[in-house]
Amino acid sequence: MELNTYYENLILVPAVAFVVTVFLKWISVKFKTWKLDITAALWSWWMPSVHSSVVVALATAVAIKHWPSSDLFAISMAFTVIIIYDAINVRFEAWQHAIAINEFIWERKFKESLWHLPSEAFAWSILWIVVAIVLFYL
Repeated sequence: MELNTYYENLILVPAVAFVVTVFLKWISVKFKTWKLDITAALWSWWMPSVHSSVVVALATAVAIKHWPSSDLFAISMAFTVIIIYDAINVRFEAWQHAIAINEFIWERKFKESLWHLPSEAFAWSILWIVVAIVLFYL
């Protein structure tokens, strides 16, 4: 099977994921808050997760181009696991710290909405696997 344009240069797949995710995040924030806020598209704590979508799309693209048994796929999967682990667990801990600090100092200085639920990360990861596969067959 011949690789299409997106897979000749692997950076295009995560780039498409980045642009689409930022757009989806902006739309999501717009309908949730009813405000037109361009900066909301770059918030790190709102779903969909931009950093997770980029690494999942990249890992899927590497798996398709170089096969899941390749060293490149192993490296990209390790990178993906670290990023998603951070999005779920490390940010959860930071959220708990922000709540405790805000209660201690009696004001909300620290952002408390930092983390993603495991179900959110999983659902959006599945979406980006599908998107990367669709880009392969375009």
